[in-house]
Amino acid sequence: MKKPSTGLVYSERFSDHNTGHNHPERPARVIFAYEFLKKSDIFKDLILIRPKAATLKQIKSVHDQDYIERVERACSKGEHLLDSVDTAISANSFQVALLAAGSVIQLADAVMNEKIRNGFALIRPPGHHAERNRALGFCLFNNVAIAVKHLQEKYGLKRILIIDWDVHHGNGTQHAFEDDPSVFFFSVHQYPYYPGTGGEHETGRGVGEGFTLNVPLKAGSGDQEYRHVFEEIFYSAAARFKPEFILISAGFDAHREDPLAHMNLSDEIYGFFTDVAVRLAHENGHERIVSVLEGGYNLDAISRSIYIHLKHLMTPSLVESK
Repeated sequence: MKKPSTGLVYSERFSDHNTGHNHPERPARVIFAYEFLKKSDIFKDLILIRPKAATLKQIKSVHDQDYIERVERACSKGEHLLDSVDTAISANSFQVALLAAGSVIQLADAVMNEKIRNGFALIRPPGHHAERNRALGFCLFNNVAIAVKHLQEKYGLKRILIIDWDVHHGNGTQHAFEDDPSVFFFSVHQYPYYPGTGGEHETGRGVGEGFTLNVPLKAGSGDQEYRHVFEEIFYSAAARFKPEFILISAGFDAHREDPLAHMNLSDEIYGFFTDVAVRLAHENGHERIVSVLEGGYNLDAISRSIYIHLKHLMTPSLVESK
């Protein structure tokens, strides 16, 4: 029997989150990437997963009731911004944000039920900046954090690893779990840079102390610096944690062609990042990885990088042969 392959969640409904003219987090990001994948050699082997909106109960596992109601009210009133000049919204944004969060849950369930080996959520709006009671940095609901809570509550998982390689620090995700020793949060990011968090001294709080690992890098850092971080700093810490499930906040905005940051990554490095995650999973006796789109604003670069990321998720032999 053929082993389950890699799942992909995508929907045309993600385009209904209208961020307005010239906003970098625009519908074309996911449309262009999906069309690129459809024309690629790997598309026929992907398992397409139908997205399903998250329930309000699932959203409330991470976000305050008052905040959820405020997002819904602002969208229904036709407001154009929420909480900051960066976070654009439209009439359909609340429903699309529920769909994005639910899509990650759908992938997590499919992995846990062994319908797929791993998966990628080609979704928007992104989520890792969203705080418990505040929209921030293009993000409304914290998609990865909501999926972590779902995995904890439904499956009783005790050791969940979050890898955030977006060029910006995942402040919202870190804050959701910094006092939770069952979640190891790792972020490598440009620093100092938006949103201003993610210093080396941020290592968790209380019983969660030591389960947050931030590696800030200077502008201009490239493949060599990132390889050093993953091989010499991150890997041993994550291996000691022995993750039962790995979620990736997969931002592709540290790419050298991205217009919003100042890093120098190649397309190929995203394959290396993926290999590290796959190796960690294999060494802990499973293949449970769900990757979630965060940033990435050059249409060509994000599409090529997603393709390489998916190809390495789909081909564990690339890891095993190294």
